[in-house]
Order: sequence, then C-alpha cells, then structure tokens
Amino acid sequence: MGGIDGLDLGKFGIYTFDFENQPAAQMRESVRELEESGWRAFWVPEVGGREALTHAGFLLSCTERMHVINGIARIWSRDARSTYGASRLLADAYPDRHVLGLGFGGEPRPGVKPLAAMNGYLDELDALEAADPRPRALMRRVLAAYGPRMLELARERSAGAHTYHVNVAHTAQAREILGPDPFLGVEQAVLFESDPEVARARAREHLHGYLATLYNIAKFRRLGYAEEEIAGGGSDRLVDDFVFWGDVDAVAEKLHGHLGAGADHVGVQVIGVEPGRSAMPYWRRLGEALLPGSDGA
Repeated sequence: MGGIDGLDLGKFGIYTFDFENQPAAQMRESVRELEESGWRAFWVPEVGGREALTHAGFLLSCTERMHVINGIARIWSRDARSTYGASRLLADAYPDRHVLGLGFGGEPRPGVKPLAAMNGYLDELDALEAADPRPRALMRRVLAAYGPRMLELARERSAGAHTYHVNVAHTAQAREILGPDPFLGVEQAVLFESDPEVARARAREHLHGYLATLYNIAKFRRLGYAEEEIAGGGSDRLVDDFVFWGDVDAVAEKLHGHLGAGADHVGVQVIGVEPGRSAMPYWRRLGEALLPGSDGA
C-alpha cells in the first residue's frame, strides 16, 4: 500500500496549505526536516496564489528523495500545453518523484460540466504527449475525484484518485468503484486537541467555508448527512468525521481507518496552527506515531 505506478509514497504523507504563505527559506528548512525524518510524500494544493508546478519544482529542488504531489493543480489555472511542458520538465529533472494531481478546482462554472472539462483537458495532454518526439521520463498523474463518474474517469485515464474532505465510508465506496489496482490517496484533517468543546469549535472554524458553498453542501448530503447536520456549523457527527481530533494516539488510530477502508495513502492535514506559526511540532509527533519503525506504524 502507498504506491503509485512503482512509487512508494508510504502509507501516510503531509498535506498542507501552510506553504502558500511561508517564505522560501522556511519552506526549504521544513521539507528537508520532513524528508530526514522519514516522510516520503508531501502534498500541496493551489489556492493562495503560488503556482502549482513552480511550487512543486521548488520543493523537489530542496530535497533528494521526497515525492511531491500536486493536490491539486487546477485545470483552469493553466492551459494543457503549459501543464504538459511543466510536468514533463519535472519528470525529467526529478525522475520518479513528482505526481501531477489534476482537479476541476474552485467554484462551479455556469454551463461547464466538470467531467466533460476534465476529459477534454486530458485529451489535450495525451495529444501533446503523443506528438512529442523527445525521449521522456514517466509522467504520473492522478485526478481529484469524489463522485462515481469522476472516480471512473480517474480509473480509466490516470493512475488513480485523490479525495478531499470525505469520510471513511466514502473511502470504501471509492475503492469499490476504482477496483483493486488504481491508487487512492485520501486527505484527512486532524487537530491535536483533546477537549471536545474546544476541538469541535476549532474544527468548525476550519469547515466553515466548506459548509457554506452549494457544491460542498451537495457533497455532504450525498455522503448521508441531513440538512440539519450541515447547518449551524455542522453537527458533532459531521465534525468528528471530517476532522480527527484528540491526542496523537487517538488521531493515529482514526487515520488508519482510511487504510482499512481501502486507501493506499493518507495525506494528513494538521489544522489549528496559529497564524505565523509552523506545524512542524505536530508533524514531528505524527511522524513518531505513523512512520515505519515508530510505535504506531
């Protein structure tokens, strides 16, 4: 488990928005420490202005073994030719270390169907690769997928799927749709707080934006949560399913639930870090609990 097209990402990786705002020197220091600690995979989204493929290239240049996965590069942020050129360079410069995670991303676009848009984008990427006469390193891609049809597309046209803000039950459903072989990487938010009232309050702050947008509300409804569970900041059940909180042992046990449900890999997103502070102390604790050779592995 943890592999994708011959890559060993490990069962757990780091997923963070934090690098959107940190200076390059701090990012470099952090990702190098994570690599030396035994982490094999680092996931970065594209939301705060840092361009996804440049971001990935910088992190790859800072490390020697770390796999960097775009989770995700949005298809609306660059045309297929730019994506192909950048990802081809990363595959050549850093063999077997970059995974291009592609997703529809952002707000819904009136009149645009995500499945059709993604299919068209993949058609362009495939045509560019087929017409490229130069020798090339293996380029790996996964798709952000939640619904059955996008998961099927991920199965047919990529190495697998990357899911975000789903529960363990959805992981089992996704594995059934993907079948046994394609990669399934799951993002999961965690919070190191054992007081239920404090933990749920902080978790609701994290979930607020997701519970207020129509397409996310529709996603939560399809996952089986009633309207009253989504309203008002989310029910305790919903909050506990989407943010694993507690001490490090409790969090680690819950994270293993995704593996048991069929995930190959879990990208762990630590929330609740004060602005301007680093999540590194929490990443160290997670490493002690989750990485091979640790008591919790």
